Amino acid sequence: MGTIIKISICIATRNRANIIGETLNSIISQATEEVEIVVVDGASTDNTKQIIQQFKNSFPRLKYIRKDSNGGVDRDYSESVEFAAGEYCWFMSDDDVLKNGAVQKVLSHIQQGYDLIIVNAENRIYDLSRVLEKRQLKITEDRIYKPADNQALFADVAKHVSYIPAVVIKRQVWNARDKESYYGTGFVHVGVIFQNVLKNDVLVMSEPLIMARQGNTSWNDKAFEIWMFRWPSLIWSFSNYSDSIKQKVFPKEPWRKLLLLLVYRGKGLYSEKGYKLLPKTSNGMYKIIARIIANLPLWIVKPPLFIYLIIFEPEKRTTLYGLLSNSFLGKWFCAIYFKNRKDEWGGNKCLTIPDVKSQY
Repeated sequence: MGTIIKISICIATRNRANIIGETLNSIISQATEEVEIVVVDGASTDNTKQIIQQFKNSFPRLKYIRKDSNGGVDRDYSESVEFAAGEYCWFMSDDDVLKNGAVQKVLSHIQQGYDLIIVNAENRIYDLSRVLEKRQLKITEDRIYKPADNQALFADVAKHVSYIPAVVIKRQVWNARDKESYYGTGFVHVGVIFQNVLKNDVLVMSEPLIMARQGNTSWNDKAFEIWMFRWPSLIWSFSNYSDSIKQKVFPKEPWRKLLLLLVYRGKGLYSEKGYKLLPKTSNGMYKIIARIIANLPLWIVKPPLFIYLIIFEPEKRTTLYGLLSNSFLGKWFCAIYFKNRKDEWGGNKCLTIPDVKSQY
């Protein structure tokens, strides 16, 4: 009788041949016989198939499923579970990297029978050489939530689990729940987790086990639509949570905040295209200001935003990083603020990010 698979690490990918190897290396280097990898390829047009085949040759417990057409990230993650054999499925992105010992630490917890394990992560710059935020989820001790704590679980971690590698879920639980209602949201896993109360305890781990690569999001050209409309629509669709708790997780209409529009404009994620998504019933003066913001040159928006964040919200390092680019302005800010710092931000390399094209 063969070894029982305890964890299936499930990856949905598309056109990440240049970077998925780092992800697979970080998993395979610490995988035991109780671990398999399932990769669903959403019809990549690059050499993803050849890259993954190389890893499959040396790691036989890697299942590779290439689809003929791009059905979307939600369907691909859901399909990865269909091919999984593990008692638990750990969803993983195709660009982030597991920290040493991460697999063993999760394996040590699943024997407790949790329905769900939520993993913490640290945010790093694109090349992973520097830490931006030591913890995505700002807790320093593990927490256990019982079914009766479902309201608190939603309030405390719903925003964090928008990051799919945070999710290690019992496969039986996933298979028993509605998925199709959440296809197209970009967050099918959140719908699966919070549509009903989980029957068993949930573990939330405080120690970061993942290095999350910033500046490489596969949906940058859709970010405004996703975070201003799709994500809040999903959060506010859950009828089993109070409005006050949902407001704590995410505002119902975040696009109403003009400062947020400025931040998205500064990141290059809000433009005339995003402006056209705003409801036609919006206040007239608001619409005028929103349209002006959508068309402001980045060289006007970035400096005051950068200064505001440095003075009033310096802890938002990931947001600061998102304001940088490979432009002259980004390099100028880097030279002034980052280059000669004595902490982990310091160094000779500019904190610039690549121009990432949408994959899914």
